[in-house]
Amino acid sequence: MLSRALISSITGIAALGILSSDAFAMSVKFSWKGYQPCSSSSPAFIVSEVPTGTVQLAFKMVDKAVPTYPHGGGIIAYTGNSEIPAGVFSYKGPCPPKGQQHTYEWTVQAFDRNGNVVASTTAVDKFPLH
Repeated sequence: MLSRALISSITGIAALGILSSDAFAMSVKFSWKGYQPCSSSSPAFIVSEVPTGTVQLAFKMVDKAVPTYPHGGGIIAYTGNSEIPAGVFSYKGPCPPKGQQHTYEWTVQAFDRNGNVVASTTAVDKFPLH
């Protein structure tokens, strides 16, 4: 956890224009709320601090209980919007055996126009929600 002094220093430096938004780590959020088991439609995502120059985002999901299962993911064009709508790509959604709850990890990579990975982040949540 960042101390108040460090947060204040970062905020002050950013206010002076010394740091760009790219100085902060890219992040992603998602929720399984209302999501049906075994769906092939991706959940909605919120991305932030995506580096300038990003043209594509690649999403990949892994079941931490069965990491070899090929859930896949998708690649989308990135136009600067922080909201990635549900269903923007198809993949093999979470489908743990009845009565079990698994932990799923999404990895999101940002690519520039040359195909270089310029940032990467992860988000983890259990499914189904209890």
